[in-house]
Amino acid sequence: MDMYQQMVKVPKDRVAVIIGEKGATKRELEDALGVKLHVDGEEGEVTLSGTDSIKLYTAHEVIRAVARGFNPEVATLLLKTDYMLEVVNITDYADGKKPLLRMRGRVIGEGGKARRTVEELSEAYLSIYGKTVCIIGQAKSVMAAKRGVDALLSGAPHSTVYRLLEKLRRERKRKDINEFNIPRDRESEVEDEEAHE
Repeated sequence: MDMYQQMVKVPKDRVAVIIGEKGATKRELEDALGVKLHVDGEEGEVTLSGTDSIKLYTAHEVIRAVARGFNPEVATLLLKTDYMLEVVNITDYADGKKPLLRMRGRVIGEGGKARRTVEELSEAYLSIYGKTVCIIGQAKSVMAAKRGVDALLSGAPHSTVYRLLEKLRRERKRKDINEFNIPRDRESEVEDEEAHE
């Protein structure tokens, strides 16, 4: 049986998160992912090895998500086949340290309000870490969150971004209703429930 390996670079301050207290998180990840993890804290590298290349790729994405600031519980959502990880590089929108910090602040918002609002409206998880904004969720949710993040990083007012995300959420719900052939009178009930949230 062939053995496959992949290596993930991990910021040194995220190594302890991957290992966990007395190695508990590392063992849980190994069990959940079906791979072996070798963590080199000095170099900030995690080497993944296993016999299933698909599981190895999934494990790579989970470790990459933890490395980019997600807690392991959220990162392991990537084990579900309909979940994905998207990485937005803030340096594509800002040159230099001050603009980068300002852009991060726009996505986070005062007291984390912008990040929470984007998460709620897109139904995806966000992590703002270093020079990246990372998104985990189902494909439609990730696409919505990415549009919101892109708009914020491009300088759009927060209120405009929230309206865009609300519109996208309504469209997603409408498509879901149509996919499941919910009767039209039930569709208005769903929209009423949405309006009261």
